[in-house]
Amino acid sequence: MEHDKKISAYMRLYTKIRSSITGKVYKYGSKLPSKRQLAERMGVSVITVEHAYELLAEEGYIEPRQRRGYFVIYNEDNSFAVGKKPINISPSMRKNIEIEQGRLYSREDFPFSILAKTMRRILTMYGEKILSRSPNKGQPEFRRAIAEYLARSRDIIVDEDQILIGAGAEYLYGLTVQALRRNVLYGLEDPSYEKIEQVYLANGAKIEKLKMGIEGIETEALQKSNAQVLHVTPYNSYPSGVTASASKRREYIKWASKRNGILIEDDFDSEFTLLSKAEDTLFSLAPDSVIYMNTFSRTIAPSIRVGYMVIPKRLTEKFERNIGFYSCTVPVFDQLVLAEFISNGSFERHINRIRRKKEKNF
Repeated sequence: MEHDKKISAYMRLYTKIRSSITGKVYKYGSKLPSKRQLAERMGVSVITVEHAYELLAEEGYIEPRQRRGYFVIYNEDNSFAVGKKPINISPSMRKNIEIEQGRLYSREDFPFSILAKTMRRILTMYGEKILSRSPNKGQPEFRRAIAEYLARSRDIIVDEDQILIGAGAEYLYGLTVQALRRNVLYGLEDPSYEKIEQVYLANGAKIEKLKMGIEGIETEALQKSNAQVLHVTPYNSYPSGVTASASKRREYIKWASKRNGILIEDDFDSEFTLLSKAEDTLFSLAPDSVIYMNTFSRTIAPSIRVGYMVIPKRLTEKFERNIGFYSCTVPVFDQLVLAEFISNGSFERHINRIRRKKEKNF
């Protein structure tokens, strides 16, 4: 295989196999080589082949069949195959999605006892410090815990100084507009979570809606767009439920590179992927071009109005200059509790427990 240091081995293999499938080297219904056979043939590890096959299966090119291997299911004549058709959301489908998005798990799944124990521990450890004012970016303990968690779980390697804490995603959207300024044109997925548009407009930003297809924003819409900032939800776009394909993620990154644009990656719901390896984040692929956002409202409870964003190093000075004077909107106590909850492994155990339940129900 030819090597490109900027692209991981499994992505190179994925691209090669996908081209063979769409080019009908591997035809509909044909069996792919076993993971071990392909690893030996291509000079890569079995794990690399496994990741490439998982991604191809996720995107609808192949499917695993128990004790038989992987088979090609891509058929360009099949209207349900990978394609460029736009997404239309019916009222009934929208209602079902809203129910699912609002309630991923029941009250019984909330880690009451663990959080109560963590809270008592923080009160004992920090005492009167919880009454103090938080640094504007957030507590260093919390930002450090998030940085370490992102490195472990999402392959995002950042300094804690690149992380900014805020009271939920909507607050962070508004801060971003104020940091990047209102005279910039913001591209949004269409359809998308309605509050994204509402927050941008409330902050005086100009927006452009870009039509979604089944892999993400349609290529034609992206190419014709005059946006300088693109807000995307690659893992689980709401309300369409679309997960951006690996090729679409590359397309977003290429878009940003060509016009020196900025991507806002809203990593909503990614923690609950059923894949053995989560999709690469845009930030991990292009750390200089992406503002990464996530919250704990989905993973712990809607009442936990705590979110964070990771700012590219090239933009940290701009953010500091334009919004650095804003006080942190999350209480010190909440930040320290979540920092401990993450650092002692409780958060990831909680995520894994919910993921196993989701997998069982699925």
